[in-house]
Amino acid sequence: MIAGLAGGGTISYFMWDKALKAKKVKIITEAEAEGEVIKKEKMLQAKEKYLQLKSEHEKQVNERNQKVVALENKLKQRETAANQQRNDLMRDIRNFETEKQEVEQQRELLAAQMQVVEQKQEDLERLHRQQVEKLEQISGMSAEEARAQMVESLKEEAKTEAMSYVNEIMEEAKLTASKEAKKVVVKTIQRVATETAIENAVTIFHIESDEMKGRIIGREGRNIRALEAATGVEIIVDDTPEAIVLSAFDPVRREVARLALHQLVTDGRIHPARIEEVVQKVQKQVEEEVIETGKRTTIDLGIHGLHPELIRLIGKMKYRSSYGQNLLQHSREVANLCAIMAAELGLNPKKAKRAGLLHDIGKVPDDEPELPHAVLGMKLAEKYKEKPEICNAIGSHHDEVEMQTLLAPIVQVCDAISGARPGARREVVESYIKRLKDLEDLALSYPGVMKTYAIQAGRELRVIVGSDKINDQESEQLSYDIARRIQDEMTYPGQIKITVIRETRAVNYAK
Repeated sequence: MIAGLAGGGTISYFMWDKALKAKKVKIITEAEAEGEVIKKEKMLQAKEKYLQLKSEHEKQVNERNQKVVALENKLKQRETAANQQRNDLMRDIRNFETEKQEVEQQRELLAAQMQVVEQKQEDLERLHRQQVEKLEQISGMSAEEARAQMVESLKEEAKTEAMSYVNEIMEEAKLTASKEAKKVVVKTIQRVATETAIENAVTIFHIESDEMKGRIIGREGRNIRALEAATGVEIIVDDTPEAIVLSAFDPVRREVARLALHQLVTDGRIHPARIEEVVQKVQKQVEEEVIETGKRTTIDLGIHGLHPELIRLIGKMKYRSSYGQNLLQHSREVANLCAIMAAELGLNPKKAKRAGLLHDIGKVPDDEPELPHAVLGMKLAEKYKEKPEICNAIGSHHDEVEMQTLLAPIVQVCDAISGARPGARREVVESYIKRLKDLEDLALSYPGVMKTYAIQAGRELRVIVGSDKINDQESEQLSYDIARRIQDEMTYPGQIKITVIRETRAVNYAK
């Protein structure tokens, strides 16, 4: 039994050993197969790496080869250029040598010609001396005496001709100067458009109902007295419906009174304490408005660097009128006229515009000194560091100071243009009607004139003549004579057009 067990164990051992060997062989086989696969993968990777390195190496080699080729080409180009320059230099040297030889030949030829010329000149001088000696013997005068006599005769002849030329030039210059001056003035006036502003010595303040008049007057008139004392304006409350009149020569005070009344009436609280408070507030507002107006005016005109006090005085011009013409509007107009006229004449338009704006600054001082406004304006400009030519133009625009620069007559002329244009200044009705009547009477004084009509506010005169008394040629002469007489005898703004009408009528009746 034991032997049987032993024999069975042996068989079992051999079977296990055999299976183990078979498994070992299988593992080795699989390991070898896997090793072969890994070996092939590594070989492929190594081959790919080799190919990649080879490709990069070839690329680098190609790039280096290209650089080498480029350098070789550049060197060849440089060598070619150097050869070309060397050839050009050699050619220039050869040309220079040729030209040098030609110049030497020309110099030798010129030297020979100079010798010939000198010889001929000596011969000519000898002949000239001989001729002069013969002439002196014949005329009995020396050459110096003959030359002096000839110079004197030529001098007299030249003087005569020069005087005639001078007279012609003077006459032409007068005509040209008059024509050019008129052209400059006309161009200047045509290029400036302006508005007309008229202010009065009174301001009408409108109210909603007449009941408000009693509240403005106050108990025993204390409100109106307080308002007049605070503003310096005379307040007239009469029977005019829904209106109160504010009277004062100072437009700034009238404006303060108008604004203060407007605020008091709107608020409804009208008593002396409230009146003083509102007037003070409005005065401050008007002062700010004055400064703002001055700044806006200087900015609009492109004038810079003015003293703040001059800017404030410019703003005050808004509330000042002269002969019915608003002073600020007039000054702006004169400034633009001055700039244009200065540009036409080749002068500095900025200085001219500055002088034109400031020329009437003496009309709006804070105090009232006994000085003409032109002189006062000049002193104000000097006080606030304006340039001497600006100050002189301001002071001399009414001939109260001697003119020292070309700006002065320009400002004077432009001031006259602005004040004399039609519609610039208000005329009293009586003087206006009288001027029209004088105009018509002047034309009626000529023989043959039947009727005259002053139209277009006195800027045109229509003259009707009898066709049996004056012919067409005499009509033209009459128009010219009337125009000349108006210029000589009358004072008027702008210009007056004279139209002579001669009419021929043929009348028949059908019966």
